[in-house]
Amino acid sequence: KWQKWKSSVSIQEKMPPCDFVPEKYNSYPYERMQKIREENISPSLQMYYKKPLLLHQGHMQWLFDYKGQRYLDFFAGIVTVGVGHCHPKVTMATQKQLARLWHTTNIYMHPSIQEYAEKLTSLLPDPLKVVYLTNSGSEANDLAMFMARLYTRNFDIISFRGSYHGGSPYTLGLTSIGLYKHGVANGFGCSTTMLPDVFRGPWGGSHCRDSPVQTVRKCSCSEGACYANDQYIEQFKDTLNTTVPKKIAGFIAEPIQGVNGAVQYPRSFLKEAYRLVRERGGVCISDEVQTGFGRTGSHFWGFQTHDVVPDIVTLAKAIGNGFPMAAVVTTKEISSSLAQNLHFNTFGGNPLACVVGAAVLDAIEEDGLQKNSEDVGTYLLLELAKLRDKFEIVGDVRGKGLMIGVEMVTDKDSHHPLPAEEISQIWEDCKDMGVLIGKGGLYGQTFRIKPPMCITKKDVDFAVEVFHSALQRHMERAA
Repeated sequence: KWQKWKSSVSIQEKMPPCDFVPEKYNSYPYERMQKIREENISPSLQMYYKKPLLLHQGHMQWLFDYKGQRYLDFFAGIVTVGVGHCHPKVTMATQKQLARLWHTTNIYMHPSIQEYAEKLTSLLPDPLKVVYLTNSGSEANDLAMFMARLYTRNFDIISFRGSYHGGSPYTLGLTSIGLYKHGVANGFGCSTTMLPDVFRGPWGGSHCRDSPVQTVRKCSCSEGACYANDQYIEQFKDTLNTTVPKKIAGFIAEPIQGVNGAVQYPRSFLKEAYRLVRERGGVCISDEVQTGFGRTGSHFWGFQTHDVVPDIVTLAKAIGNGFPMAAVVTTKEISSSLAQNLHFNTFGGNPLACVVGAAVLDAIEEDGLQKNSEDVGTYLLLELAKLRDKFEIVGDVRGKGLMIGVEMVTDKDSHHPLPAEEISQIWEDCKDMGVLIGKGGLYGQTFRIKPPMCITKKDVDFAVEVFHSALQRHMERAA
């Protein structure tokens, strides 16, 4: 026990410096907070860690708990804090607007909704120029489904197994992770298709995905050919031929799966899938809730990394850096289908949200965060790949920019998921040494690493050292 404490302390001493001093915590004691949580907050809102963190303040990539203990945030409030906690530019813009005007609803014009709509749509290719602002990603995907059905006059929508598109009764039909399914009717007209996962799926090779790190699977594909892609496209055609009618409403996919642990598809899969969907009269929806706003590094939007232009794009999470806002961006034609009757959102596009959204876009540009995601993300991926080569239990390292998954296995040959209790121990050890990471995957076997886009290479060095120590400790326990 003493040895473990000693090594934790020595690693924490290596934490990159931060000159920010948090305010003194002056709310209820920890035990009272826990009691209120148990009695007054829904138990479905589960907490992380055996002794849940009581966080008090944030500054850029750092979080501080009630004791003033500092943590390096490598999960960003579930991929939401894009530009950094309490980013000064966003904070200042919000404070100014707070004193000016909070709310009018869309029945009047106010400057910020027009300014923001123009700014946001200028970053998307033609013909994606019309925006409908909402409050959450589930709400945005809900509306995208509704629009797809209204516009096409068809009903069936296809999504990937392993996808997460929200928890509302409508979007639960698209979400395809058993843990989120409740035993009630939901999402009629939703069909799932095989996930083209080149690590865990039946096909995959050593060049399939758009990532600095490939799987350790071998392949003999010649330049420009991809056997795995061909096989997964056949499965997609099979779904079209067996599971849905001749005409469909659409297909929705995340450019990189988020909750399922940064799963990537073969490079040209989405391009071919989009073509097949459009042949059936369907529209293509790109769920950019986690991949948008520069996180993939090479491009501002995840769909651009696949060389496609969707018909509808849904945005949330990093759009407001933690402020509750989301958006559906689409074409004039598709958006017109919603105008045939009334469709109204009280808080969507409120003055405060629009000012926050605009300040976030400015911060991404001014701080060079897309470039930082590419440079620091690639560095982080390559450092993690070294750990994959060193440890038998690190099965796969994947991702792009700062959207990263590390899939844990019992051994590299079987790909059998590392048991949940072992995953939890490694994850708790990382927290105890000062680094917060997420978990995901169908079996909870994948560490999700998606930090604020302002992190530095020094932060990466520290986080990788912590993760390395946690893996080392796990091997010692197993021995």
